[in-house]
Amino acid sequence: MDIHFEKTVGEIVALDYRAAAIFEKYGIDFCCKGNIPVDEACERKHVFTEDVMRELKLLLTGSDNTGDDFASWSPAYLADYIEQKHHSYVTEKTPVLLRFLDKLCSTHGHRHPELLEINRLFSESAIELAMHMKKEETILFPLIRKMKMSTSDPMSEHPLTTGMLQTPIAVMMEEHDHEGDRFRMIDTLTNHYQPPADACNTYKATYALLQEFENDLHLHIHLENNILFPKAVQMERELMN
Repeated sequence: MDIHFEKTVGEIVALDYRAAAIFEKYGIDFCCKGNIPVDEACERKHVFTEDVMRELKLLLTGSDNTGDDFASWSPAYLADYIEQKHHSYVTEKTPVLLRFLDKLCSTHGHRHPELLEINRLFSESAIELAMHMKKEETILFPLIRKMKMSTSDPMSEHPLTTGMLQTPIAVMMEEHDHEGDRFRMIDTLTNHYQPPADACNTYKATYALLQEFENDLHLHIHLENNILFPKAVQMERELMN
């Protein structure tokens, strides 16, 4: 893979998701804020671009790439994958985390008041993500599947109009930004998910699960912002020509 300074962070991760681990190591956002060149992202984080690029090239030129090649998947297949894997993950883990956070607040909130704010932020996220995923599952993803049917069968009765994806995609990306901001606040409040010295097992488990939840959300948003949405827009353009 040929990597240049001019490539955006999101483009590099879209080519090979293993690069995400390197960007995360340096505190570089590859999902919501991934639309800037690598050198600019490094400058903002006060890290040496050469160091990041060296690690990227070492990783990405290796022959042990066993990751999923998301960039080669069709938009419809990728939409199915996101719904089945990442939407299901959010649906499964959200109630668990809400229970854990409620328990922590009642037991440790007087000594660790930041837990109350973490609970508030995650409760907001749970509501917003549920509505967000519902819109994707009932509006945006069906539109993408409809386009796939039109490309497979030009005579199919699935009328499409120019630009019909632009508004729902813009809304989804704006909501992604809001979730990214929210989890950056959670990350700060949890001291980067490091439990305090007096943390019980539930405390430790909650922070570990919160971090896992954020990591999954990063991949979820990356797949949509940097791969699914651009592919869907391109497919729409081709259908309209």
